[in-house]
This record gives sequence, C-alpha cells and structure tokens, in this order.
Amino acid sequence: MKCYNNYVNQHVKLFNKAKDHERQMGAGQKGFIPTPLDKLLFILLYLKCYPTYDLQGLLFGLDRTRVCRWVKILLPVLEMTLGRECVLPARQIRSAEEFFRAFPGVKDVFIDGTERPVQKPKNLRRRKKMYSGKKRQTTRKGLIMTDETRQIGFIPMSKNGRRHDKRLLDKVDIIRHIPPEVTIWADTGFQGIDKQHPNTQIPKKGTRKRPLSPSL
Repeated sequence: MKCYNNYVNQHVKLFNKAKDHERQMGAGQKGFIPTPLDKLLFILLYLKCYPTYDLQGLLFGLDRTRVCRWVKILLPVLEMTLGRECVLPARQIRSAEEFFRAFPGVKDVFIDGTERPVQKPKNLRRRKKMYSGKKRQTTRKGLIMTDETRQIGFIPMSKNGRRHDKRLLDKVDIIRHIPPEVTIWADTGFQGIDKQHPNTQIPKKGTRKRPLSPSL
C-alpha cells in the first residue's frame, strides 16, 4: 500500500509540474504590427520587393496567413492616402486592355531577361535543366518588361536557367497583346521578335567581315 501511495504521489507531482508549464489562454506570438511606422514599412517593403508571404512573415515575426491579412488591410489604406492605385507587376497579360492597365499611356516598352543564381540541386536531371551556359551555374531565368520611366509592369513566372530568352518570351505569349503603335526595344537575345511585332528595335550585330558602320 505504501509503494502504491508513493507511485501516485510521484505522478501527481509530475502532473502539477507539467500543468504549470501549460500555455495560458492568449499566450504565444501575437499577429500584430505594433506602430504605424512599422505598418508603413511593412506595406512599402511588400510593394517594393514583392516577397513571398513566408519571407515577409520571417522579417516581421508573423505567420504567412497573418501577412496575407495585413496586406489586404494596409494596401487599401495606402492607396486611399496616395490617391492612386498601387499596382504590382502583372504575372500574365491576356489582352490589350490588360497591357494598357499595366502600362497606361505607354509608347515604348523594354524587354530583357534576367537570371539569379540558385542552389545546385542534388538531382542530376534537375541540375542540367537549371544550368545556364551563359552564367556557368544553376540559375532561374525571368523576364522584365518596363516602360520609358523604368517602371516595371510585367514579370512572368521564372523558369529554369537553361531556357533561351526568346523561347521564354514565346512561352508567356505576350507579344501578340502589345498594340502595333507601341515600340518594343530588346537586345539580340530576342532575335525573331520583329517578325511577331514589326514595330521592334533590336541592335544589329557586327562581324569581322561585316563590321557595323557609324550610322548603325
């Protein structure tokens, strides 16, 4: 009987000790942004860098779902204060109307490819797909379209670094939605775009036998 009482007492002590360490109601990390300055920094950083909800939450100590809620709360307030709509770069453009929504009143657009290095995958097949011969490392490749004021209006989803710039541009299928009166400026990595959009300016490449003249 004595042994039984000792056994019960030991477990009661362990239970009480565990109960003292229980999380109280309302405890834990709060999903709040404390000051107005922090809220302004939060929404401006989101619009400037366009990070994922996970990264934004890591920077401000929030869960990704809280980040989504705060963006929906703060973005209308900022737009109301500025008196204009704060538009993020479009991911897809399916019509001329969407194009002019991303680039209002534009006359010239500039298209260029960009690459960012990524960690080398362990899988050999994936590594070959992501390997960029130009950069000589594994990368993710994307496109950027800006207007004459350097405002970015279109950023499609990035792809494996092995893809060519022109092939990536054909994949997003945006050229046919650009009105003919808008001039496209691109580098030599987009050879052939002038057949899809006649109003295109591409620099000409010189060779040893045919160097460029000063007029070109």
